[in-house]
Amino acid sequence: MKKGLLSAVALLATVVGAATMTSCAPKNVINIRAWNDEFKRFFEKYVSDEKIDSMTTNEAGDTVENPNAPKTYHVDGVPVKWSIVPSQDAQYQDKLDIALEKQEKASEGEKVDMFLAEADYILKYADSATTQNIREIGVTDMSKTYNYTVQAASDRNGVVKGVSFQCCPSALIYNKVIAEDVFGTSDPAVIQEKLSDWDKFNEAAAAVKAKGYFMTASVEDSYRVFSNNATTPWVDANGNVSIPEAINGWKAQSKLFIEKEYTVNDGVWGDEKNKNIVKDKETGYKGKAFCCFGPAWYYNFCMGGATKGDWRICKGPQAHFWGGTWLMAATGSNNTDAVAKIMNAFINDETVCENLIKNDGQFTNNQTVNARVAAEYTASNKGNEFLGGQNDTAIFLDLAKNIKFENATNYDQICNEKFQQFYREYLGGSVTESKAIENFYKDVKTKYSHLIVPVAEEAK
Repeated sequence: MKKGLLSAVALLATVVGAATMTSCAPKNVINIRAWNDEFKRFFEKYVSDEKIDSMTTNEAGDTVENPNAPKTYHVDGVPVKWSIVPSQDAQYQDKLDIALEKQEKASEGEKVDMFLAEADYILKYADSATTQNIREIGVTDMSKTYNYTVQAASDRNGVVKGVSFQCCPSALIYNKVIAEDVFGTSDPAVIQEKLSDWDKFNEAAAAVKAKGYFMTASVEDSYRVFSNNATTPWVDANGNVSIPEAINGWKAQSKLFIEKEYTVNDGVWGDEKNKNIVKDKETGYKGKAFCCFGPAWYYNFCMGGATKGDWRICKGPQAHFWGGTWLMAATGSNNTDAVAKIMNAFINDETVCENLIKNDGQFTNNQTVNARVAAEYTASNKGNEFLGGQNDTAIFLDLAKNIKFENATNYDQICNEKFQQFYREYLGGSVTESKAIENFYKDVKTKYSHLIVPVAEEAK
């Protein structure tokens, strides 16, 4: 998952969750690589063995554990070392790729055992020799997981290389106060009917604007709804790069929304976008955005400045997903038992999965647990506090049925991110539309010289 705001805490940091290793046993380290500390926190909270390895002498002269010493985390007695590099500008992938290239010759204590990957680039690792068949290391039961998460982590021959610890159906997240002002109700069923397709969504934007609000928090907010429903890939089997028709749908909407001032020309992680969803208690400022799009992790972890209780969710114009974090087993790992134990815990340990929902607002990759908690919340009229008690687990249970992972390529991250970047330059008036698209193709070609891009005259 992008989770760009979360990754800020890990900028240029290496987080070591292990005690200092002695040179006589360097192989007894489980090396895990990630781009932020989200999964690290879940791992330490629910799966690892927590220890204090430093001893001290108390007033009675007894040797006891030092309560002030840093805690360390282990799996079956083997300490865990985390290497965390931010994902911005492909820093995480670049560092990971270097480590994987050196894997065969790396010392026992430096070999990568497990690493995390996002949906935008997971195929790059799943369909390569850098990852190994997880069934062969002991992860054999994926019967309760969502099929698209298995598909995403499989190579072209169907060999499964990893598991996701979450399922990420994405919803339309709307402000109930603005909904009541514009539409006279904030009832999710009614709002869904008003926004059930893109024509209705665009029509509703005019009504929202008439009341002095923005329809979306930024022009990029709807992008992934379109891109997730693409019927052709960014790059075909022959290496030809072309813009999917679904992206052309976003282009048309973005031009309309900027022209009509239905939104602002900002990125999905931009400051202006974030300002549009917050409510500042000190100044009394209220964000002007009616809606944005996101999964459970987005509003639970990335909308901290928004007011709890002021938001609701519904399906919106199209089913889609955003992000997800896959745990990949690195080829050459000497700790495959531990890697398998971690993977199995997050897809098959029902206590772990239930805690992720109830304590952390996650929607897990265990269909049985999701269904049970959704039913429990329905019976007790309980739900997510941020959503005013709405049972988001039940809503995502339905949305997850329609998630597609189709037409994905190894190049999706750069294509999606760079297209939005260059197209927003056009929307901002600094370049023509044809020049923005030409710049996009040039950038992709610079990154991947073997790909075939249209010549400038065709980039219109």
